Amino acid sequence: MAPEITVGPPRLAINQGHTFMLTEEDGQITARTDKGLFDLDTRLISSWRLFANGVAWNLLNSANIAYYASRVFLLNPPIPTEAGEIPGGSLAMTVSRTIGHGLHEDLDLVNHGPDPVQFNLEIAVRSDFADIFEVKSGHIVRRGHIRTEWTPRALRLDTTYVNADFRRSLSIKVRRAGSRPVYANGRISFDIALKPGEAWHSCLIYEFAGREGRAPKSCVEGVFASHLATAPDAWEAGVLKVQTGNEEFYRYYRQAVADMAALRLPFEGTGHMQFVPAGGVPWFVALFGRDSLIVSLQNAMIYPHFARGALDVLGRHQADKRDDWRDAEPGKIMHELRMGELAHFNLIPHTPYYGTADATPLYLIVLHTAWRSTGDHGLLERYLPVAERCLAWIDRYGDRDKDGFQEYQTRSDAGYENQGWKDSGEALVYPDGSRVKGPKALCELQGYVYDAWLRMAEIYDALGRKAKASRLRRKAAELFERFNDVFWDEDSGFYAFALDGEKAKVMSVASNPGHCLWSGIVPPDRAGRVVKRLMAPDMWTGWGIRTLSSDHPAYNPNSYQNGSVWPHDNGLIALGFRRYGFVEEAAQVARGVSGAASYFQQHQLPELYAGLPRSPTTFPVQYLGANTPQAWAAGSCFSFLQMFLGFQPDAPNGALYLDPALPDWMPNLILRGLRIDRMTVDLRLWREGSETRWEVLKGDASRVRRRSFASGPALACTT
Repeated sequence: MAPEITVGPPRLAINQGHTFMLTEEDGQITARTDKGLFDLDTRLISSWRLFANGVAWNLLNSANIAYYASRVFLLNPPIPTEAGEIPGGSLAMTVSRTIGHGLHEDLDLVNHGPDPVQFNLEIAVRSDFADIFEVKSGHIVRRGHIRTEWTPRALRLDTTYVNADFRRSLSIKVRRAGSRPVYANGRISFDIALKPGEAWHSCLIYEFAGREGRAPKSCVEGVFASHLATAPDAWEAGVLKVQTGNEEFYRYYRQAVADMAALRLPFEGTGHMQFVPAGGVPWFVALFGRDSLIVSLQNAMIYPHFARGALDVLGRHQADKRDDWRDAEPGKIMHELRMGELAHFNLIPHTPYYGTADATPLYLIVLHTAWRSTGDHGLLERYLPVAERCLAWIDRYGDRDKDGFQEYQTRSDAGYENQGWKDSGEALVYPDGSRVKGPKALCELQGYVYDAWLRMAEIYDALGRKAKASRLRRKAAELFERFNDVFWDEDSGFYAFALDGEKAKVMSVASNPGHCLWSGIVPPDRAGRVVKRLMAPDMWTGWGIRTLSSDHPAYNPNSYQNGSVWPHDNGLIALGFRRYGFVEEAAQVARGVSGAASYFQQHQLPELYAGLPRSPTTFPVQYLGANTPQAWAAGSCFSFLQMFLGFQPDAPNGALYLDPALPDWMPNLILRGLRIDRMTVDLRLWREGSETRWEVLKGDASRVRRRSFASGPALACTT
């Protein structure tokens, strides 16, 4: 039997809301690294070290015990003292942490040695209050002033950072300590005296001024019985439940649900069951436009009400004027909102920043999906003004040169060069490896707009506005013809993934055209060639489809977007394959990504992993610095479920259409709590030979019907 291999980042990360803590595996935060305790895009602790008489502890083991809690087990090395040396391994130290409106930290020490011990336990804490952008870049500029004050009577250390009207502070309170602490030389110190077998405990409570709520008062064991432990379960209780004989996929699914619970961000106006996700931990614990919208689409079958928070918050931040510094234009949906010092003083444009070309059409797609999944007609009227401003932006600003295609180029000297989902500076390359010159018209942007126009046409039909619906369908048909005339390359049997600033086709082989299958802008007679090209050995790794061909001069399997594998990208491509009837290829993509998940710790998919080819002696390699958990990586699992079921909700008409096709590696599947409008159904699916059968275990079976998922370019919602 082959050994079980588990890979993952060599660090501990816990998070809740806008707060996260990133440490070494031993729970320490080493100075001059990217680790720390962060809140609202500011690093509140930049160094945390634990010593016994100046000697560091040795790590035994550490792990997350929940997404918001961790535990570290340490042993002492030999410790010199006045009474003689304390033998190594005789003292056991446990550091437990839990996040919730602050941080609660438990220190538990036991003397397992045969003799009494006495020594000084020291916690060295430093705060630099650096902005998260500067932490990530490794270039930190101190702009304000830090003041630290120890209050002996309250056993409290207050550290405050002030720069003009920007203020952050950290309060560390010592509670329930087995000995009284003192503070000097940047260290909270305890005099420890323990008999053989005796234990010592102390709580440290870290609170942030100006934040609603307080840090957990209970120790970590107690937190699991508190609302911090039970609140995520309340959300998880409302999501779709899955049972399958394929343990690999089941664990992938369970972890994906847990990751969604972990990444919820609280925003004013959204309740506990209506939330917006962070992009990922550690660098994207913030509100994002594209990420929130794609995750909403992924969750349409799992928890359809998820989209409400995204529609609400992003609608409230829709741009109402042109602002070149922030790449904002009237009607545009935002990309990213930050709340740190750099944003506060407008040193970065993320207040919010609007440098995304795809969030605006994706908003329309999500509005339609939310309506089709929930049957809530009120969503249409509530967000129609936002949607119509999105449509106006697509026409006026998205099509910059009025050639009928969407293109982008930043107007900000701090803006993003690339504004599709592949947004790194080097992600768009010519066949010779040089960078594409803008303005750039990505192939998938045209597909998103085509899809958005057709979906909005159906919304207008539902609102009784037939003329507007007809106009959008005509525009979609014109875009379909124009796109397939200009972007298609007959010699290669593939689409250009972009047009450059001179309107020349960029024929680098990349994963982008797979999104065109998802949006339905590809004619049926070309779909097979696109699928075949994406599944060729230079694109297919065995763990998923690469972002860029391995034959390309710019290919690097360990890069961010030039040859790596992104789970969410593969999820959308698999849906596109299935849409055009390529069932086996879609299942192959799902199997590859699901198999990769089984190698990562807890089956938790990172944001991306290396595009190395799969072989009997290889395993997935995580990209250095990838966010884990990451929302749309987790949501890839839900895209595959939609693909397996041929999921087509029609809640406005009280129906759910399915076209299930289980792969041979998943011969059975049970779904419990699948919600469409006010209807909840349980389904059982199983394979008989090469066919998939299904039955309704609970709910109104007459409302669950079969309809082909292979709609091709004729979008099902136009019926």
